[in-house]
Amino acid sequence: MQDIEVIIPNLHWRYSGVTATNRTVAPRIAGRIAAGWFGSDAPPGIRRLSGRDLLALRFRRPRRPLIWHARRNTEMMAGLAFKWLGWPLRLVFTSAAQRHHTWITRFLMARMNAIIATSEAAASYLRFPATVILHGVDTGRYRPPGDREAELKATGLPGRYAIGCFGRVRAQKGTDVFVEAMCRLLPRHPDFVAVIIGAVTPDQRGFEEALKERVSAAGLSDRVRFFGELPIDDVPQWYRRVLIYAFTSRNEGFGLTLLEAMAAGAAVVAARAGAAETAVLDGITGTLVPPGDANALERALEPLMREPARAVVMGERGRERVVTEFSADAEADLIVGVYHDVLGRP
Repeated sequence: MQDIEVIIPNLHWRYSGVTATNRTVAPRIAGRIAAGWFGSDAPPGIRRLSGRDLLALRFRRPRRPLIWHARRNTEMMAGLAFKWLGWPLRLVFTSAAQRHHTWITRFLMARMNAIIATSEAAASYLRFPATVILHGVDTGRYRPPGDREAELKATGLPGRYAIGCFGRVRAQKGTDVFVEAMCRLLPRHPDFVAVIIGAVTPDQRGFEEALKERVSAAGLSDRVRFFGELPIDDVPQWYRRVLIYAFTSRNEGFGLTLLEAMAAGAAVVAARAGAAETAVLDGITGTLVPPGDANALERALEPLMREPARAVVMGERGRERVVTEFSADAEADLIVGVYHDVLGRP
């Protein structure tokens, strides 16, 4: 434990977008500064810290400051509690939310040593100075396939092309908007199949059932597939199978799935939520539509479904933009720069 300088906590029982972003960048941070992961879903490439390890850091000698990098309220609370109990912590918080924060979040942020915002939009909701660092993705893990049609054919799904919508199945993610657009478009484009991947929490079972009933009424149960939550390592190959990706969130902190799809070379049609307007060059690397508007989504998707070659070109441009502007390595470099500022180093 003598070399550890950064603790990256993941104090959440359910795998989420925050966990995914943390897992992507944490091993890269560990390659630049001695860092350890405390909590569930530890990724390869970073030391996993146990409760005993955490206790050892409290009493190690010589006593040196440690970074505690939180991404949730619970993690800020834990960091403050450990600090009050004697851990030599400097507290960093990453804020992705694009909304006004509750009083408890503001109370906690006021006690941080540094705040990172994942976009200019997220920073605009903060009452504290923040460093804007855009999320990045692993462009090796999320990459285009050699043969997209062959990748899809291997699944046994019907059709030559797929349209994907990934993320938790709920109204906030706009899953209903995607389903409505598919019910209108798929009858006109028999070469396409729709794929929905994402967890369904118990309180959203009724929402999912209503969507399945809508699909069944349209006679499309074999062409609109709900796969639920998949193992983490299975998701990248599904990005390689979809020609078009629909990002349909009504509101979003950042929306990492959008970058993952672009990195895999899928053409994207994205609601103007999260960082979509930063990531997507409208009409060049993707198409932007208003959130919650099934009519607009339908109009944006149809030209790409009618001309799959056009979708291929858009996907190639999107991939180039992610590699240039949104790499996880660039994100890690900037985060470690914040750590050094907090630790008072050049």
